[in-house]
This record gives sequence, structure tokens and C-alpha cells, in this order.
Amino acid sequence: MAAANDTKFSPAVFLLTGVPGYEDIHLWIAIPICLIYAISIMGNSLILYIIKTETSLHEPMFIFLSMLAITDIGLSVATAPTILGVLLFNSREISLDACFAQLFFIHSLSFIESSVLLLMAFDRFIAICNPLRYTSILTLPRIAKMGLVFVLRVVTVEIPVPFLLKRYRYCRANVLTHSFCLNQEVMKKACGDITVNSIYGFFVILYTVSLDSLLIFLSYMMILKTVLSIASHTECLRALNTCVSHLCAVLIFYIPMMGLSVTHRFVEHTSPLLQVMLGYIYLLVPPVMNPIVYSVKSKHLRAKLIKLFIK
Repeated sequence: MAAANDTKFSPAVFLLTGVPGYEDIHLWIAIPICLIYAISIMGNSLILYIIKTETSLHEPMFIFLSMLAITDIGLSVATAPTILGVLLFNSREISLDACFAQLFFIHSLSFIESSVLLLMAFDRFIAICNPLRYTSILTLPRIAKMGLVFVLRVVTVEIPVPFLLKRYRYCRANVLTHSFCLNQEVMKKACGDITVNSIYGFFVILYTVSLDSLLIFLSYMMILKTVLSIASHTECLRALNTCVSHLCAVLIFYIPMMGLSVTHRFVEHTSPLLQVMLGYIYLLVPPVMNPIVYSVKSKHLRAKLIKLFIK
């Protein structure tokens, strides 16, 4: 009887959801999403190829951009199977272990992207505030060490999350709001006390995304202070122009993330459709927009892209 009760109250799968209320046109919704994934993976792969093959682009700014491209490709690969599976084939079932693995990769890669954006803010800070020592401070070994430290920071704090979720039985409705797994939603399906998970999740957010965004803000305050001290108006605008693409990447990443987090954690009666749309924007827009923004704004990268296509 106990085994039967465990089976009854511990579902073997979660059910993913596409776009609620628009199930009849899931195939049409899948077409632009497939296009977004194709542009994202091809665009970021192209940037990686150009940076790798062009020695003139082996500079700190483009090395950080290649880190961002790798992270964006990882996010696309982590989410594409379930999103396209739901929209194209109505394949809604996902096992608990697969769900825990997916949310680990989604959150880890998102937090790594936040760390890369912080490194890129530091790069702009050194380039503008201390240009004479730019290349001596941001050497390749130092960049590699900084990247490794930030990756280890994220992986270390994210590893416990799947194991904390695995402790529970899931006796509530096993239907998820999104066509992918998120920690803040999955833990609410547990039939036990999730206080530890909530506190730990809040700590992870503070230690990663919140800290990164605060340091990015402080970096730009220092950049603005330095730029405003420049006498020449032309030089001032030229210095600020080097930050435009990074600022766009920061806004594209943080605004949807904060919106999705707020709707899941603090708003009880949010429209499911709003949550779904914020989820798609959070995971699909940054990977596809980052290569476009940097290709448009970076003169050197744009020139290499044009040269490649002309060939």
C-alpha cells in the first residue's frame, strides 16, 4: 500500500506546457522559434570562428565576446530539445532526473553569462579609465584565470540544487508553466517544506546575478565619472560609444531575467501567458541578439564578417 501511495503521489514525469490557449497553432509558433535558434547558433558560431581565425581580434574585448558566444550556444542547446519537442511534436513529458539536469544547465549557463557580462564591464572600465595599462592588465593567462574562477563559482553553488530537489516527493500537479524546467517553479511542486530550497535559491541569486549586476553598475559609474572629466566632447562620445554594445547586452539579459523572477516569486496570480512569454524572451532573445548587436556596433568584427561573406 505504501508503494502504491508513493506511486500515486510521486509522478515519474513532469508535463511541459507550450503556449497556453494557442495549442492549435503550436506548429506556426515553432517556425519563428526554429528560425531564432538557427540564427542564434549560426551567429554565435560565426563570431567564434572569426575571432579564432583572425589574429587581429585576439584582444581582451573579443575574447570576452567569444566567452559570451559559447555561453549563448550552450543555452540554446540546453533549451531547444524540450521547447521544439513541445511545439512541434507535442512531446510534453520529461522525467524528473532530466528536468533536474535541464534546470541545472539553464541556471548555470545564465549565471555564467551574467559573470561574462561583468568581465566585459571590467574590460570596458580598464580600457577607458586606464588605457595605458590595458594590455598589461588583461593578459591572456589572466583572462583565462578570471573566466575559470567565475565558472567554478557558478558550478559550485548550482551543484546542490538538483540534489535538494531530488529529496522531495512531488505530490502536487505535475504540469509546469513552461516548455522547459526552472528551479523556482519545480520546487513549488514538492509536497514538503521547501524553506531550505527557497533560502538557498535566494542566496545563489544574491551571490551571482545580484552581485554581478551591482559590480556592473559600479563599473559604469566609474566609467561615467572618467568620461565626464574628458575635456573634448568628441572624445567623450567616442569613449561612451565603445560601451553601447555591452550596455545593450546587459539590458537584453537582465530585464527579462528580473521580470521572469519577479512573476514566479512575488506575484501569485500572474497570467500564465505572461510567464510563458517572459520565459521565451529570457532564453531566446539574448543568444540571438548578442551577435547581431556586436556585429553592428564593432567596426573590426563587422569588417571581418563582410570580408568573409565577400569571399
